[in-house]
Amino acid sequence: MTEGNSEKEPITFVDNRKIDPETGEIRQPAADNGAAAAQAPESGNGAETGNGGDAQALADTISGELAERTADLQRLTAEYANYRRRVERDRKAAIDSAKASVVTELLGVLDDLDRARAHGDLESGPLRSVADKLSAALLKQGLEEFGSEGEPFDPTLHEAVQHEGSGHDPVIGIVMRKGYRFGDRVLRHALVGVTDGVADLTENADQPTEEASDVDAGANEQ
Repeated sequence: MTEGNSEKEPITFVDNRKIDPETGEIRQPAADNGAAAAQAPESGNGAETGNGGDAQALADTISGELAERTADLQRLTAEYANYRRRVERDRKAAIDSAKASVVTELLGVLDDLDRARAHGDLESGPLRSVADKLSAALLKQGLEEFGSEGEPFDPTLHEAVQHEGSGHDPVIGIVMRKGYRFGDRVLRHALVGVTDGVADLTENADQPTEEASDVDAGANEQ
């Protein structure tokens, strides 16, 4: 019976030799190979998990730095735009101030031309052409004259040297010297004589008439 079982069951054996008889190389134990194979996937999964977390943190850092750099760029752009506007405003103010200084020096020449025109010296001849060209050039640069007879009296523009009447609606009666302004800047106030306005003159004219009417009525009663 023992002989029958031994014939049916194959005989197996495990070669535990550490050196391969055919190649002469040192063999690794099977258990160690299985453990190393089992540990390899676990190590791979951990590395993948760690790499995923590091990538997310790096992406967050880059996004934060990009937002910060964008804010800095926007702030610098706004500061540069304000700087350009300020420089342009200062440049225009400097140009206007220089023009106003030059024009102020020529006001005396304009006064002389006005006096010559009043005496009839500019009715014809080459001096009239020079006066017209000078006036046109100054007006083109922005010079404006003000102060003429009949205009309402404005103490911010006119300087009254004489006053006739006592009304509350004063107007310019006589112009002794024209006033000039350059843009919003008053270069020189006008010297004028002030008189009563039309409304005041009308009231003053009506008042004596009423008093005379009362006197005539009293005389008729007597």
